[in-house]
Parts: sequence; structure tokens; C-alpha cells
Amino acid sequence: MSVPSLEFHDYAAFRMPENISWWDRDSRSTMVISTPELDSALWSEYLCCAERSYRKHGVEKALDVAAIADGADTAIFWALVDDDGVMLGGVRAKGPLTGADDSHAVVEWAGHEGLPMVRKMIDDRAPFGILEMKSAWTTDDRSRAGLVSTALARSGFHALELMGIQFCMATSAPHILERWGSSGGVVAPIPAAAYPDERYRTKMMWWDRRTFANHADPEQLSKILRETAAIASRPAIAL
Repeated sequence: MSVPSLEFHDYAAFRMPENISWWDRDSRSTMVISTPELDSALWSEYLCCAERSYRKHGVEKALDVAAIADGADTAIFWALVDDDGVMLGGVRAKGPLTGADDSHAVVEWAGHEGLPMVRKMIDDRAPFGILEMKSAWTTDDRSRAGLVSTALARSGFHALELMGIQFCMATSAPHILERWGSSGGVVAPIPAAAYPDERYRTKMMWWDRRTFANHADPEQLSKILRETAAIASRPAIAL
């Protein structure tokens, strides 16, 4: 499956008139798609939970909550909330990127041999639109974390549908990208960066709206198509 290359416009004025939500059967939670402006309380809770999770796992240097709290560089964010109102996970989309200097990846690869490749990959794709998926976290409940992560792995396509752009990217440890790759992401052939410190080997993953179906797991592909079709048919969303 493929679609033509998409013409990218200036989405600085992008606004969601209201949030979008549906019940995700697998994770047994409600997926909420919103913006910091629309849902300031939910945004604050997402940041608080993300900060707590990163600190617990010893990677707090990878998340500067003070720098992103105003939501200025966040186009959209996602939160999965269970029936008791407990947030189980979330992620945010930074962008659209106008070039490599807009991406946090240049910070992560600073001083590493892969930096020129990182810059080129971003700059080459920027004319078609790029969202950078950042600040992802999931619950520590092992019985649910994997299902939450699988649901979040589809999030980029919700944003691509809403904003009409072509690419998503993310950077993370290989074991995390392996799960996110289920939605059709491809790990870039760039040498890993020791980020946030020498314990880690951060890699870059790309999703291309034209070709992701060639790489996605069949079950994930089916859900992506269903969810994006529902988003495209707003305001009547029934999943």
C-alpha cells in the first residue's frame, strides 16, 4: 500500500476545535488526542506522569519538563486513561519541523559521528512535513504496559491524518523502537548515540505515510487504517 507524496503547507496555525477520544479495547483505556491549549489539566497530568516515569527509570536528563511545559512546540499529545481516571501512558508530537535545528535529535547526536546523517535525513524530509514523537511513557504495570505501548505506537498516524503531512520520527533505545516498529516504523541506518548517557544506545526511527503499510504488523495496520478513517470522518467518531 502506498499514497502519493504529500504537499506540505505551513501548519503554524493548526488548531483542534475539540479533543478526540475512543475506547481502546486492548489496553482497556480511553485514548485521548488533544493539545495543551485545549486540555491544560490533562497536559499537566501527562507531564507530571512522564517526569515521574523518567525519574524512576533514571533517564530524567532526557526530559526537560520546564522547557516544554508551556506546550509551545507541541502540536498534539496523546493520553491513555483507564476507567478509574488513571493515566496509563502518553506521548507528544513536536513540530512540524522546518529543519534539523528544530529537532531534539541534533542534541542527542551532538558530538557523535552520526550527526551529519541525522541532519540530512531531517532536512531532506522537512519540505513534506515531519512530526517528532517525544516524551513517551507507559505505566509500570507489566500486565498493561505492552498493550499501552502498542496503542501509542499508532499515534503518529493520527497526527499525520489530522495535519496532512507525510513523516513521523522518534528516537529511543532499540528495545523500545522494536515495539513501536510494529506500526511500520523503520530504524534509520545511523550509528547509535550514547544518549542520555553512556548506558544507552539511542537510535532513530522513521514512519512514512506513503510506505508504512509495507512494514507494519497486519494487526497494527488494520487498527491504523480504522483509526485514521474515523479521524478523517469527524465529527462522528465511533470506534
